[in-house]
Amino acid sequence: MKLYGLKNCDTCKKAMKALDAAGQSYTFVDIRAEADVASLAPQWLKQVDSAKLINTRSTTWRQLDEAERAKAETDPVGLLAANPTLVKRPVIERGDEVFVGWTKDVQASLGV
Repeated sequence: MKLYGLKNCDTCKKAMKALDAAGQSYTFVDIRAEADVASLAPQWLKQVDSAKLINTRSTTWRQLDEAERAKAETDPVGLLAANPTLVKRPVIERGDEVFVGWTKDVQASLGV
């Protein structure tokens, strides 16, 4: 299992703490420093809608102009590759499955 996120993200910290407590092993990947979002995003978008993957409540989103925001519909991969912090966190890969966020549904799916 891989967990993509940011070290200082509270939601990512909660997810890692819960996975640790459940005895689940995972590899943490810093989405800003270590991940190749340009190659990962197309794989994620095959399983998850762009509206779920792009964090429109983030500071990064609020700083984008309307032309950049429009790319969420027309070029989500390009938008995420240019702004990795727009990825809603955490993104968790387990085998062929992709989970976004740390909702009760995600936790139940992961057995946490």
